[in-house]
Amino acid sequence: MPSRTARTYKVERESLEAHVDICAERYDRLEVRMDNLNEKVEKNSDLISRESNATRKMVMTSAGVVIASLVSAIVGLLYLLS
Repeated sequence: MPSRTARTYKVERESLEAHVDICAERYDRLEVRMDNLNEKVEKNSDLISRESNATRKMVMTSAGVVIASLVSAIVGLLYLLS
């Protein structure tokens, strides 16, 4: 027994209407899959953007803490030296 694909190709070769209908179904399925893929890409893009913002905030906070610590250390040393 030929596979479904082989039978489909045979029907398409014999009938233009069948070919058009089958292609329409294929394109509908392809469009649904592309829409699903687009949704996943958008979700990933949003997630990356949120993670990037969170990372940026963490780096800025860490830099602020380091700068404040260094300033405090310098002020403390100047106080001890005077």
